[in-house]
Amino acid sequence: MTENQSNKYFAVMLVDDNEIDNLINQKMIEAANITEHIYTHTGARSAIEFLKNLEQLESVAENVLPEIIFLDIDMPLMDGFQFLDEFEKLSDVTRKKCNIVMLTSSINPQDVNKSKKYMYVKKYINKPLSQKNLETLKI
Repeated sequence: MTENQSNKYFAVMLVDDNEIDNLINQKMIEAANITEHIYTHTGARSAIEFLKNLEQLESVAENVLPEIIFLDIDMPLMDGFQFLDEFEKLSDVTRKKCNIVMLTSSINPQDVNKSKKYMYVKKYINKPLSQKNLETLKI
C-alpha cells in the first residue's frame, strides 16, 4: 500500500504486444487520472531492459520506477511469465517499488494459478482495463 491517499502514482507501465490494447488502456489510465507518467512497451524484453536502465540511475531510480506494471501474458518472444522470471532478477529497489497487475485476455485458470506463484503479482484483471478496475486498484 502506498501512503498516498489519493491513489496517485508517479508512473505506471503498460506491457502488451497489442498496440491498440496499449492505446485503449493508456486512455483509461489518463481518464482515471491516477498517474503523472505512463510508460508503454510492446514487448516484455524491452520493458525489462527499460527497468534495468532505470536501475542504473541509482540516485533517481526509486523516483522514476513505475509503481504499477500492467502485464499481458500472451506475447511473442517473451511472454508475461518469462517477464516475471526476469523481473525477479532485478534489484531489491525495483522489486519493492513495482507492483505487477496481470492484465490479460486469458481466462485460462492455469494462468491465474501460475500468476499467484509470483509474489510481485498483486492482481489479475481481464482486459480491457475499466474505470472500475482502476478505481478499485488500491495497491
